[in-house]
Amino acid sequence: MNRPANALRGEAMIAVEGGHMLLRPTFAALVACEDELGPLFALVERAAAGGLKLSEMVGLFWHCRADADAGVTRADFSERLTQAGLAAMTPALKILLGQILSGR
Repeated sequence: MNRPANALRGEAMIAVEGGHMLLRPTFAALVACEDELGPLFALVERAAAGGLKLSEMVGLFWHCRADADAGVTRADFSERLTQAGLAAMTPALKILLGQILSGR
């Protein structure tokens, strides 16, 4: 992904080995995330309480990825995020959770 994240759209960028991942929390992406992980407000509450699981964070990011048709498997996607580390994922998580709460 060559362009920067658009803050007005609630987008976030994660630096991973081999480049960057753009995350875009569209309505469809958030509905898919909710279908998999349960209510988004409960997800936000777990994150605020420090109880968000790595699998939940990866699930949110998976559904919000802007290059959904890039042919990357979920296992490969998860591994790239894990290799990047929690410190790299946290700013993007904060942006996406803020977008869930505030919308635009």
